[in-house]
Amino acid sequence: MKILLTHGYFLQEDEKEKLILKPYVPLGILYISAYLENNGFDNSIFDSTFSSFDAFKENLKSNTPEVIGMYTNLMTKLNVLRIIKFIRSEDKLKNIKIVLGGPEVRNHAEQFLKHGADALVIGEGEETMLQLVKCFKDKKDISEIKGIAFLDKTQNIKVNEAQGLLKSIDNLSFPNRKKIDLQKYFDTWRNAHGSSTISLSTMRGCPYTCKWCSRAVYGGTYRRRSPKLVVDEIVDLQMHYQFDNIWFVDDVFTISHKWLKEFAEEINSRQVKVRYEIITRADRMTEEVIDLLIDSGCFRVWIGAESGSQDIIDAMDRRVDVIQVREMIKLARNKGLEAGTFIMLGYPGETQKDIRETIKHLSDSAPDYFTITLAYPIKGTPLYAETEDKFIDLKDWEVSTDRDIDFKRTYNRRYYDYALRWVNNEVAFRKNLRERVFSKLPILKLKSIASLGGMYFQRLVK
Repeated sequence: MKILLTHGYFLQEDEKEKLILKPYVPLGILYISAYLENNGFDNSIFDSTFSSFDAFKENLKSNTPEVIGMYTNLMTKLNVLRIIKFIRSEDKLKNIKIVLGGPEVRNHAEQFLKHGADALVIGEGEETMLQLVKCFKDKKDISEIKGIAFLDKTQNIKVNEAQGLLKSIDNLSFPNRKKIDLQKYFDTWRNAHGSSTISLSTMRGCPYTCKWCSRAVYGGTYRRRSPKLVVDEIVDLQMHYQFDNIWFVDDVFTISHKWLKEFAEEINSRQVKVRYEIITRADRMTEEVIDLLIDSGCFRVWIGAESGSQDIIDAMDRRVDVIQVREMIKLARNKGLEAGTFIMLGYPGETQKDIRETIKHLSDSAPDYFTITLAYPIKGTPLYAETEDKFIDLKDWEVSTDRDIDFKRTYNRRYYDYALRWVNNEVAFRKNLRERVFSKLPILKLKSIASLGGMYFQRLVK
Protein backbone atom coordinates (compact mmCIF):
# COMPACT_ATOMS: atom_id res chain seq x y z
CA MET A 1 0.00 0.00 0.00
CA LYS A 2 1.37 3.42 -0.97
CA ILE A 3 1.11 5.92 1.86
CA LEU A 4 2.26 9.52 1.57
CA LEU A 5 2.63 11.94 4.48
CA THR A 6 3.05 15.70 4.08
CA HIS A 7 2.39 19.02 5.79
CA GLY A 8 1.69 21.46 2.97
CA TYR A 9 4.00 24.23 4.16
CA PHE A 10 5.93 25.95 1.37
CA LEU A 11 8.60 28.31 2.66
CA GLN A 12 8.92 30.09 -0.67
CA GLU A 13 5.29 31.25 -0.41
CA ASP A 14 5.69 32.70 3.09
CA GLU A 15 7.08 36.24 2.82
CA LYS A 16 7.44 36.74 6.58
CA GLU A 17 9.18 33.42 7.20
CA LYS A 18 11.54 34.05 4.28
CA LEU A 19 12.83 37.02 6.27
CA ILE A 20 13.16 34.98 9.48
CA LEU A 21 14.53 31.77 7.91
CA LYS A 22 14.16 29.48 10.90
CA PRO A 23 12.39 26.44 9.40
CA TYR A 24 11.75 23.42 11.60
CA VAL A 25 11.28 19.84 10.51
CA PRO A 26 7.70 18.47 10.67
CA LEU A 27 8.20 16.28 13.74
CA GLY A 28 4.54 15.25 13.91
CA ILE A 29 4.47 13.42 10.60
CA LEU A 30 7.95 12.01 11.27
CA TYR A 31 6.56 10.34 14.40
CA ILE A 32 3.57 9.04 12.41
CA SER A 33 5.93 7.73 9.74
CA ALA A 34 8.03 5.81 12.28
CA TYR A 35 4.93 4.37 13.97
CA LEU A 36 3.47 3.12 10.69
CA GLU A 37 6.82 1.70 9.59
CA ASN A 38 7.24 -0.17 12.89
CA ASN A 39 3.82 -1.72 12.34
CA GLY A 40 4.52 -2.94 8.84
CA PHE A 41 3.34 -0.01 6.72
CA ASP A 42 6.08 1.54 4.63
CA ASN A 43 5.46 5.16 3.70
CA SER A 44 7.04 8.13 2.05
CA ILE A 45 7.17 11.77 3.05
CA PHE A 46 6.93 14.78 0.78
CA ASP A 47 8.61 17.49 2.80
CA SER A 48 7.15 20.57 1.15
CA THR A 49 9.21 23.11 3.14
CA PHE A 50 11.81 23.68 0.43
CA SER A 51 9.64 22.57 -2.49
CA SER A 52 6.74 24.13 -4.40
CA PHE A 53 3.09 23.42 -4.96
CA ASP A 54 3.74 22.63 -8.62
CA ALA A 55 6.46 20.14 -7.67
CA PHE A 56 4.09 18.54 -5.19
CA LYS A 57 1.39 18.18 -7.86
CA GLU A 58 3.86 16.45 -10.18
CA ASN A 59 4.93 14.13 -7.36
CA LEU A 60 1.32 13.12 -6.76
CA LYS A 61 0.82 12.38 -10.45
CA SER A 62 4.00 10.35 -10.86
CA ASN A 63 3.91 8.55 -7.49
CA THR A 64 0.20 8.39 -6.80
CA PRO A 65 -0.45 7.17 -3.24
CA GLU A 66 -3.50 5.26 -2.08
CA VAL A 67 -3.57 7.23 1.18
CA ILE A 68 -2.30 10.73 1.91
CA GLY A 69 -2.02 12.04 5.46
CA MET A 70 -1.59 15.78 5.94
CA TYR A 71 -0.66 17.72 9.06
CA THR A 72 -3.00 20.69 9.37
CA ASN A 73 -2.49 23.79 11.49
CA LEU A 74 -3.04 27.52 11.08
CA MET A 75 0.01 27.87 8.84
CA THR A 76 -0.85 24.96 6.55
CA LYS A 77 -4.66 25.07 6.46
CA LEU A 78 -5.07 26.99 3.20
CA ASN A 79 -2.49 24.86 1.39
CA VAL A 80 -4.12 21.70 2.69
CA LEU A 81 -7.43 22.88 1.20
CA ARG A 82 -5.62 23.68 -2.06
CA ILE A 83 -4.10 20.19 -2.13
CA ILE A 84 -7.47 18.56 -1.46
CA LYS A 85 -9.08 20.56 -4.28
CA PHE A 86 -6.33 19.51 -6.69
CA ILE A 87 -6.60 15.82 -5.75
CA ARG A 88 -10.38 15.78 -6.11
CA SER A 89 -10.20 17.53 -9.49
CA GLU A 90 -7.80 15.03 -11.10
CA ASP A 91 -9.27 11.79 -12.46
CA LYS A 92 -6.07 9.89 -11.71
CA LEU A 93 -5.99 11.11 -8.10
CA LYS A 94 -9.59 11.51 -7.02
CA ASN A 95 -9.77 8.09 -5.32
CA ILE A 96 -6.88 8.82 -2.97
CA LYS A 97 -7.99 8.50 0.64
CA ILE A 98 -7.31 11.85 2.30
CA VAL A 99 -6.65 11.91 6.05
CA LEU A 100 -6.05 15.13 7.96
CA GLY A 101 -4.63 15.51 11.46
CA GLY A 102 -3.17 18.23 13.64
CA PRO A 103 -4.56 21.03 15.81
CA GLU A 104 -6.72 22.66 13.15
CA VAL A 105 -9.08 19.77 12.40
CA ARG A 106 -10.89 19.26 15.72
CA ASN A 107 -12.78 22.54 15.72
CA HIS A 108 -13.35 22.78 11.96
CA ALA A 109 -14.24 19.16 11.32
CA GLU A 110 -17.36 19.64 9.20
CA GLN A 111 -15.71 22.17 6.89
CA PHE A 112 -12.67 19.98 6.21
CA LEU A 113 -14.82 16.93 5.53
CA LYS A 114 -17.16 18.81 3.21
CA HIS A 115 -14.16 20.15 1.33
CA GLY A 116 -13.09 16.60 0.46
CA ALA A 117 -11.27 14.90 3.34
CA ASP A 118 -12.20 11.26 3.97
CA ALA A 119 -11.31 11.19 7.65
CA LEU A 120 -9.94 13.46 10.35
CA VAL A 121 -7.70 12.25 13.14
CA ILE A 122 -8.90 14.02 16.28
CA GLY A 123 -6.18 14.14 18.92
CA GLU A 124 -2.97 12.10 19.06
CA GLY A 125 -2.31 10.59 15.68
CA GLU A 126 -0.16 7.46 15.77
CA GLU A 127 -2.60 4.69 16.74
CA THR A 128 -5.58 6.23 14.92
CA MET A 129 -3.63 6.61 11.68
CA LEU A 130 -2.45 3.02 11.92
CA GLN A 131 -6.02 1.77 12.29
CA LEU A 132 -7.16 3.89 9.36
CA VAL A 133 -4.52 2.57 6.95
CA LYS A 134 -5.32 -0.99 8.03
CA CYS A 135 -8.97 -0.43 7.15
CA PHE A 136 -8.13 1.26 3.86
CA LYS A 137 -5.78 -1.60 2.94
CA ASP A 138 -8.42 -4.24 3.66
CA LYS A 139 -11.23 -2.10 2.22
CA LYS A 140 -13.07 -2.20 5.54
CA ASP A 141 -15.48 0.29 7.06
CA ILE A 142 -13.75 2.97 9.14
CA SER A 143 -16.85 4.00 11.09
CA GLU A 144 -15.90 2.17 14.30
CA ILE A 145 -12.38 3.57 14.59
CA LYS A 146 -11.96 5.68 17.71
CA GLY A 147 -10.57 9.19 17.42
CA ILE A 148 -11.85 10.09 13.96
CA ALA A 149 -14.46 12.33 12.35
CA PHE A 150 -16.01 11.42 8.99
CA LEU A 151 -19.14 11.86 6.89
CA ASP A 152 -21.58 8.94 6.97
CA LYS A 153 -23.53 7.66 3.96
CA THR A 154 -26.10 10.41 4.41
CA GLN A 155 -23.32 13.06 4.46
CA ASN A 156 -23.85 13.80 8.14
CA ILE A 157 -20.76 14.37 10.24
CA LYS A 158 -19.87 11.71 12.78
CA VAL A 159 -17.29 12.26 15.51
CA ASN A 160 -16.32 9.03 17.22
CA GLU A 161 -15.26 8.45 20.80
CA ALA A 162 -11.73 9.59 21.55
CA GLN A 163 -8.93 7.12 20.88
CA GLY A 164 -7.23 7.76 24.16
CA LEU A 165 -3.65 8.93 24.54
CA LEU A 166 -0.65 6.63 24.41
CA LYS A 167 0.08 5.49 27.95
CA SER A 168 3.80 5.91 27.58
CA ILE A 169 5.47 8.00 24.90
CA ASP A 170 8.70 6.21 25.81
CA ASN A 171 7.40 3.42 23.58
CA LEU A 172 7.53 5.64 20.50
CA SER A 173 10.46 5.29 18.14
CA PHE A 174 12.52 8.34 17.28
CA PRO A 175 11.01 10.50 14.53
CA ASN A 176 11.70 9.09 11.06
CA ARG A 177 14.17 11.82 10.12
CA LYS A 178 15.83 9.65 7.49
CA LYS A 179 12.78 10.23 5.28
CA ILE A 180 13.63 13.90 4.72
CA ASP A 181 16.70 15.93 3.76
CA LEU A 182 17.80 17.52 7.03
CA GLN A 183 20.81 19.12 5.39
CA LYS A 184 18.53 21.66 3.70
CA TYR A 185 17.39 22.80 7.13
CA PHE A 186 20.94 22.94 8.48
CA ASP A 187 22.17 24.92 5.48
CA THR A 188 19.30 27.40 5.67
CA TRP A 189 19.90 28.04 9.36
CA ARG A 190 23.66 28.27 9.01
CA ASN A 191 23.55 30.62 6.02
CA ALA A 192 21.03 32.92 7.71
CA HIS A 193 22.15 32.78 11.34
CA GLY A 194 25.66 31.34 11.43
CA SER A 195 24.69 28.09 13.15
CA SER A 196 22.35 25.19 12.45
CA THR A 197 19.52 23.89 14.62
CA ILE A 198 17.65 20.60 14.90
CA SER A 199 14.37 20.22 16.79
CA LEU A 200 13.59 17.58 19.40
CA SER A 201 10.58 16.81 21.60
CA THR A 202 10.72 15.47 25.16
CA MET A 203 7.06 15.86 26.16
CA ARG A 204 3.49 16.05 24.93
CA GLY A 205 0.79 18.32 26.27
CA CYS A 206 0.68 21.25 28.66
CA PRO A 207 -1.31 21.38 31.93
CA TYR A 208 -1.57 25.18 32.02
CA THR A 209 -4.70 27.16 31.19
CA CYS A 210 -3.73 30.19 29.09
CA LYS A 211 -6.95 31.29 27.40
CA TRP A 212 -5.44 31.95 23.98
CA CYS A 213 -3.64 28.60 23.67
CA SER A 214 -5.08 25.65 21.73
CA ARG A 215 -5.16 22.20 23.32
CA ALA A 216 -6.79 20.54 20.33
CA VAL A 217 -4.36 17.59 20.09
CA TYR A 218 -3.22 16.57 23.57
CA GLY A 219 -5.72 18.38 25.79
CA GLY A 220 -4.42 19.48 29.18
CA THR A 221 -2.22 16.43 29.65
CA TYR A 222 1.48 16.18 30.43
CA ARG A 223 3.53 13.13 29.45
CA ARG A 224 7.31 13.03 29.37
CA ARG A 225 9.90 10.77 27.81
CA SER A 226 12.56 9.49 30.18
CA PRO A 227 15.76 11.53 30.40
CA LYS A 228 17.74 8.49 29.25
CA LEU A 229 15.71 8.16 26.03
CA VAL A 230 16.03 11.86 25.31
CA VAL A 231 19.81 11.69 25.68
CA ASP A 232 19.81 8.50 23.57
CA GLU A 233 18.12 10.50 20.82
CA ILE A 234 20.63 13.33 21.15
CA VAL A 235 23.50 10.86 20.85
CA ASP A 236 21.85 9.22 17.85
CA LEU A 237 21.44 12.60 16.15
CA GLN A 238 25.06 13.51 16.80
CA MET A 239 26.18 10.21 15.29
CA HIS A 240 24.25 10.76 12.06
CA TYR A 241 24.17 14.52 11.51
CA GLN A 242 26.36 17.57 11.95
CA PHE A 243 24.47 20.42 13.58
CA ASP A 244 25.21 23.12 16.14
CA ASN A 245 22.16 23.52 18.38
CA ILE A 246 19.02 21.73 19.55
CA TRP A 247 15.66 23.44 19.81
CA PHE A 248 13.44 21.64 22.34
CA VAL A 249 9.91 22.18 21.08
CA ASP A 250 8.28 21.48 24.49
CA ASP A 251 5.81 24.04 25.84
CA VAL A 252 7.38 24.15 29.33
CA PHE A 253 10.77 22.43 29.39
CA THR A 254 11.41 22.97 33.12
CA ILE A 255 7.94 21.89 34.27
CA SER A 256 9.44 19.00 36.26
CA HIS A 257 12.51 19.87 38.30
CA LYS A 258 13.06 16.19 39.08
CA TRP A 259 13.10 15.35 35.37
CA LEU A 260 15.47 18.23 34.64
CA LYS A 261 17.90 17.11 37.34
CA GLU A 262 17.92 13.56 35.95
CA PHE A 263 18.39 14.92 32.42
CA ALA A 264 21.40 16.99 33.51
CA GLU A 265 22.87 13.98 35.31
CA GLU A 266 22.36 11.82 32.21
CA ILE A 267 24.01 14.41 29.95
CA ASN A 268 27.02 14.78 32.22
CA SER A 269 27.50 11.13 33.19
CA ARG A 270 27.63 10.22 29.49
CA GLN A 271 29.82 13.24 28.68
CA VAL A 272 27.46 14.43 25.97
CA LYS A 273 28.25 17.91 24.72
CA VAL A 274 25.25 19.83 23.44
CA ARG A 275 23.96 23.39 23.04
CA TYR A 276 20.22 23.78 23.37
CA GLU A 277 17.40 26.32 23.58
CA ILE A 278 14.07 26.02 25.41
CA ILE A 279 10.74 27.66 26.30
CA THR A 280 9.49 27.76 29.88
CA ARG A 281 7.55 29.72 32.50
CA ALA A 282 8.91 31.97 35.24
CA ASP A 283 7.08 30.04 37.96
CA ARG A 284 8.97 26.89 36.91
CA MET A 285 12.33 28.66 37.16
CA THR A 286 14.63 29.00 40.15
CA GLU A 287 18.33 29.65 40.57
CA GLU A 288 18.89 25.91 40.90
CA VAL A 289 16.92 25.28 37.69
CA ILE A 290 19.01 27.85 35.83
CA ASP A 291 22.20 26.18 37.08
CA LEU A 292 20.92 22.79 35.90
CA LEU A 293 20.09 24.23 32.49
CA ILE A 294 23.53 25.74 32.10
CA ASP A 295 25.20 22.58 33.40
CA SER A 296 23.42 20.46 30.79
CA GLY A 297 24.17 22.70 27.81
CA CYS A 298 21.38 25.28 27.62
CA PHE A 299 22.46 28.58 26.07
CA ARG A 300 19.11 30.35 25.62
CA VAL A 301 15.82 30.30 27.48
CA TRP A 302 12.51 31.84 26.40
CA ILE A 303 10.39 32.83 29.39
CA GLY A 304 6.76 33.53 28.55
CA ALA A 305 5.28 36.82 29.72
CA GLU A 306 2.74 37.98 27.08
CA SER A 307 2.24 41.29 28.88
CA GLY A 308 3.90 43.57 31.40
CA SER A 309 0.52 44.27 32.99
CA GLN A 310 -0.57 41.94 35.78
CA ASP A 311 -4.21 42.76 34.97
CA ILE A 312 -3.80 41.42 31.43
CA ILE A 313 -1.80 38.40 32.56
CA ASP A 314 -4.63 37.57 34.98
CA ALA A 315 -7.23 38.08 32.24
CA MET A 316 -5.30 35.54 30.15
CA ASP A 317 -5.34 33.07 33.06
CA ARG A 318 -1.57 32.84 32.79
CA ARG A 319 -1.23 32.21 36.54
CA VAL A 320 2.15 33.87 36.83
CA ASP A 321 3.43 37.00 38.53
CA VAL A 322 4.87 39.63 36.19
CA ILE A 323 7.49 40.59 38.78
CA GLN A 324 8.64 36.98 38.88
CA VAL A 325 8.93 36.98 35.10
CA ARG A 326 11.19 40.04 35.24
CA GLU A 327 13.33 38.58 37.99
CA MET A 328 13.81 35.26 36.19
CA ILE A 329 14.80 37.00 32.95
CA LYS A 330 17.36 39.07 34.88
CA LEU A 331 18.66 36.08 36.83
CA ALA A 332 19.01 33.95 33.69
CA ARG A 333 21.01 36.71 31.99
CA ASN A 334 23.14 37.35 35.07
CA LYS A 335 23.99 33.65 35.13
CA GLY A 336 25.15 33.76 31.51
CA LEU A 337 22.07 32.48 29.65
CA GLU A 338 20.59 34.38 26.76
CA ALA A 339 16.98 35.22 27.57
CA GLY A 340 14.01 35.86 25.31
CA THR A 341 10.36 36.54 25.97
CA PHE A 342 7.02 36.78 24.16
CA ILE A 343 4.63 39.73 24.13
CA MET A 344 1.02 39.85 22.97
CA LEU A 345 -0.80 43.13 22.35
CA GLY A 346 -4.50 43.76 21.79
CA TYR A 347 -5.84 41.31 24.37
CA PRO A 348 -9.45 42.05 25.42
CA GLY A 349 -9.51 44.84 27.97
CA GLU A 350 -5.95 46.03 27.33
CA THR A 351 -5.53 49.80 27.62
CA GLN A 352 -2.73 52.20 26.76
CA LYS A 353 -1.72 52.07 30.41
CA ASP A 354 -1.25 48.29 30.12
CA ILE A 355 0.89 48.73 27.00
CA ARG A 356 3.00 51.30 28.84
CA GLU A 357 3.51 48.73 31.61
CA THR A 358 4.66 46.26 28.97
CA ILE A 359 7.31 48.75 27.80
CA LYS A 360 8.44 49.18 31.39
CA HIS A 361 8.51 45.39 31.82
CA LEU A 362 10.71 44.90 28.75
CA SER A 363 12.98 47.79 29.67
CA ASP A 364 13.44 46.63 33.26
CA SER A 365 13.98 42.95 32.50
CA ALA A 366 16.08 43.73 29.38
CA PRO A 367 15.76 40.37 27.58
CA ASP A 368 18.17 39.68 24.76
CA TYR A 369 15.23 39.01 22.46
CA PHE A 370 11.50 39.55 22.44
CA THR A 371 8.74 38.95 19.91
CA ILE A 372 5.42 40.80 19.65
CA THR A 373 2.20 39.49 18.15
CA LEU A 374 -1.35 40.82 18.04
CA ALA A 375 -3.77 38.60 19.93
CA TYR A 376 -6.09 36.52 17.75
CA PRO A 377 -8.70 33.95 18.80
CA ILE A 378 -8.20 30.29 17.86
CA LYS A 379 -11.42 28.32 17.67
CA GLY A 380 -11.85 26.01 20.65
CA THR A 381 -10.03 28.29 23.08
CA PRO A 382 -11.58 30.36 25.88
CA LEU A 383 -10.38 33.52 24.11
CA TYR A 384 -12.42 32.55 21.04
CA ALA A 385 -15.52 31.95 23.14
CA GLU A 386 -15.09 35.28 24.94
CA THR A 387 -14.71 37.32 21.75
CA GLU A 388 -16.94 35.48 19.27
CA ASP A 389 -19.80 37.97 19.64
CA LYS A 390 -17.32 40.80 18.92
CA PHE A 391 -15.88 39.47 15.64
CA ILE A 392 -15.66 42.04 12.83
CA ASP A 393 -15.04 41.81 9.08
CA LEU A 394 -15.03 38.00 9.02
CA LYS A 395 -13.71 36.41 5.83
CA ASP A 396 -15.01 33.18 4.35
CA TRP A 397 -13.61 30.11 6.10
CA GLU A 398 -12.03 28.54 3.02
CA VAL A 399 -9.92 31.62 2.23
CA SER A 400 -8.84 32.61 5.75
CA THR A 401 -7.51 31.27 9.03
CA ASP A 402 -8.17 32.14 12.65
CA ARG A 403 -5.16 34.44 12.41
CA ASP A 404 -7.27 36.69 10.19
CA ILE A 405 -10.05 37.07 12.75
CA ASP A 406 -10.33 40.51 14.25
CA PHE A 407 -12.65 41.51 17.06
CA LYS A 408 -13.76 44.72 18.72
CA ARG A 409 -10.92 45.61 21.08
CA THR A 410 -10.39 48.56 23.42
CA TYR A 411 -9.09 50.52 20.42
CA ASN A 412 -9.34 50.06 16.65
CA ARG A 413 -7.10 47.78 14.60
CA ARG A 414 -4.98 50.60 13.21
CA TYR A 415 -4.20 51.72 16.76
CA TYR A 416 -2.40 48.45 17.43
CA ASP A 417 -0.27 48.80 14.32
CA TYR A 418 1.10 51.97 15.88
CA ALA A 419 1.28 50.32 19.32
CA LEU A 420 3.52 47.55 17.97
CA ARG A 421 5.89 50.20 16.59
CA TRP A 422 5.75 52.19 19.82
CA VAL A 423 6.80 49.21 21.93
CA ASN A 424 9.63 48.26 19.60
CA ASN A 425 10.98 51.80 19.23
CA GLU A 426 10.62 52.84 22.87
CA VAL A 427 12.22 49.66 24.18
CA ALA A 428 15.07 50.06 21.66
CA PHE A 429 15.51 53.69 22.74
CA ARG A 430 15.76 52.75 26.41
CA LYS A 431 18.15 49.88 25.62
CA ASN A 432 20.48 52.17 23.67
CA LEU A 433 20.29 54.79 26.40
CA ARG A 434 21.20 52.16 28.99
CA GLU A 435 24.11 50.94 26.87
CA ARG A 436 25.16 54.53 26.05
CA VAL A 437 24.79 54.10 22.29
CA PHE A 438 23.94 57.78 21.85
CA SER A 439 24.09 57.92 18.05
CA LYS A 440 20.85 56.00 17.67
CA LEU A 441 18.86 57.81 20.34
CA PRO A 442 17.43 60.74 18.31
CA ILE A 443 15.92 58.63 15.51
CA LEU A 444 14.57 56.01 17.90
CA LYS A 445 12.93 58.68 20.06
CA LEU A 446 11.40 60.38 17.04
CA LYS A 447 9.99 57.06 15.86
CA SER A 448 8.63 56.35 19.33
CA ILE A 449 6.94 59.75 19.55
CA ALA A 450 5.49 59.38 16.05
CA SER A 451 4.08 55.95 16.90
CA LEU A 452 2.56 57.26 20.11
CA GLY A 453 1.07 60.14 18.18
CA GLY A 454 -0.51 57.69 15.76
CA MET A 455 -2.04 55.81 18.68
CA TYR A 456 -3.58 59.01 20.09
CA PHE A 457 -4.93 59.96 16.66
CA GLN A 458 -6.56 56.53 16.24
CA ARG A 459 -8.24 56.94 19.61
CA LEU A 460 -9.76 60.19 18.36
CA VAL A 461 -11.13 58.60 15.18
CA LYS A 462 -12.40 55.52 17.02
